[in-house]
Amino acid sequence: MGILLVYDVTDESSFNNIRNWIRNIEQHASDNVNKILVGNKVDMDTKRVVSTAQGQKLADEYGMKFFETSAKTNQNVEQVFFTIARDIKQRLTETVAAAAEPPTIQISRQEPDQAAASSRWSACCNT
Repeated sequence: MGILLVYDVTDESSFNNIRNWIRNIEQHASDNVNKILVGNKVDMDTKRVVSTAQGQKLADEYGMKFFETSAKTNQNVEQVFFTIARDIKQRLTETVAAAAEPPTIQISRQEPDQAAASSRWSACCNT
């Protein structure tokens, strides 16, 4: 129902692999699966090789939300999990609501010309 794509901000190859992971998701996951891009290890800022701007740009390219976290210091970790859970719940609620809406029937008044034609047909066919 939801996928967290996590890369290491101190490891450029993990960031570069995100595009491959997204291709796999597009091939094997449902179309409407919720995805969030997460840059981890922001506590190691002195060793950072992937900037926040790069992460945000990639997330924007794929229409995903973006967070930077530190599993070591617990920075933004809860926020990421609450966000994906809330997004999944919202999507499921909208899906259920859309499926539960009864079909609508539109009734329109006939134009005078249509009413006259309709009465002619019914008069000739009722005999």
